[in-house]
Amino acid sequence: MLPGLYNAGGERNSHKCTIRSSVFSRSTCSYFKKGSKTMAAPAVRPENVKITIEGKDALPAVFCKNSQSKMGIVVLQEWWGLNQQIQDEAAEISKDGGFSTIVPDLYRGKLATDNEEANHLMGDLDWPGAIADIKACAKYLLSNGCAKVGVTGFCMGGALSMASAGLIPEVTAAAPFYGICGDGLCDPSKITKPLQCHFGANDAVAGFSCPESQEKLKKKLDEGKVPYEFYSYDAGHAFTNKTGPNFNEEACNTSLRRMYEFFRKQLS
Repeated sequence: MLPGLYNAGGERNSHKCTIRSSVFSRSTCSYFKKGSKTMAAPAVRPENVKITIEGKDALPAVFCKNSQSKMGIVVLQEWWGLNQQIQDEAAEISKDGGFSTIVPDLYRGKLATDNEEANHLMGDLDWPGAIADIKACAKYLLSNGCAKVGVTGFCMGGALSMASAGLIPEVTAAAPFYGICGDGLCDPSKITKPLQCHFGANDAVAGFSCPESQEKLKKKLDEGKVPYEFYSYDAGHAFTNKTGPNFNEEACNTSLRRMYEFFRKQLS
């Protein structure tokens, strides 16, 4: 959640926050396509599914079932939407980490191809509603062979994954990447589930994932005695996004390896 998006009572403010466009990249937008060359072929075939949620439109999602694993991970998008990049990343997590994964389409079919549009979509997102979507995905994984479920996400998805650890009983642990939830949605100091946090030391998104915001987060986690690990990398924002200008291969590989180890421990 970006600064100013929610007030102290958890209600969404009417104004939107703008992120400097130099931080983010343009990304292709399409559902998972067989034969995608952006990554090696996943171990399992991604499947487009729809999840029924009472009182809401059906939630589209991309599900990668790993029949050899009982560990599930909900993977949450950056501010672009359910584009090819996040689907490929979820497929990589499933293949390399040995998990079943699911990526919900939190924008219900809407996709952004530039920063202005992405900022608009994220500003209009119903964040408590997104938490309900993530909860439905966790239940979907539990009903499809998973014994425990974790959540990870990137940028906007990182903030939501952190909040999920505090708000969703079905979630066992979370690994947020360069995104911090605001107190109006979920006070990080109140989280009791294990967290593994990944941030860039050169992150320029002020009030959301910059070094100053990271220090404030660590202080809250310490004050609340939250069980957490915190890793900082010599990288900028969105350093795991292979399609973006800030992609850092060393930081990406190290952080994902740590995440796999974390979830194998917490979800086994």
